[in-house]
Amino acid sequence: MTQATALFLMVLLYGVLPAAGVYLGYRGFKKMTAPKMLGYKSIPKLGYIPEKSLPESVKTALDEINQKGEKLRLIYGDSNNDGKIDDTDSVNETYVMIQNLMDNHIPQAVRDYQRLYDLEGARADSTKIKNSNVTAQEALLEVLNTINNQFDELLDASYHQDGQKLLATNRYLQQRFDDPSETLSLPNDDRL
Repeated sequence: MTQATALFLMVLLYGVLPAAGVYLGYRGFKKMTAPKMLGYKSIPKLGYIPEKSLPESVKTALDEINQKGEKLRLIYGDSNNDGKIDDTDSVNETYVMIQNLMDNHIPQAVRDYQRLYDLEGARADSTKIKNSNVTAQEALLEVLNTINNQFDELLDASYHQDGQKLLATNRYLQQRFDDPSETLSLPNDDRL
């Protein structure tokens, strides 16, 4: 073995491999000890918030809103029924309202609560807000419940609207094909 080869192996074995091991170990440790973040598909701006920083009741409300928000986005945003919302879909006012709630109002309300919680700790969950009879957590839950109830109403309205379309289609088809005044007559064939 030449002196250059030995020097190369020494640098590799005693320099590069330990440095790589320390670096990869550090990255693995950081990844394993990092807090679990919220992951809501329809509320992506909440992805930076650690899951343990919110009470269970808030996470439950956010889970419900996320599920309903996904359904509503597809119902009101996917106008050509291709399964995805893109530039070919036409946008209506309801879809813009849903998008605004999911992208702005919900994340802002959660950030406001977190700011109060970070400033005052457990006081945000036990102390009433001045000139009101609710705590910061209760105020956040009221906001989330209002949005959740609005989403329920939108889902109900969509269900009834689509149901009315089905009933109208059925009435048309029954009238069209079951009308006794329009009987099908076969042409007479004298050759028989």
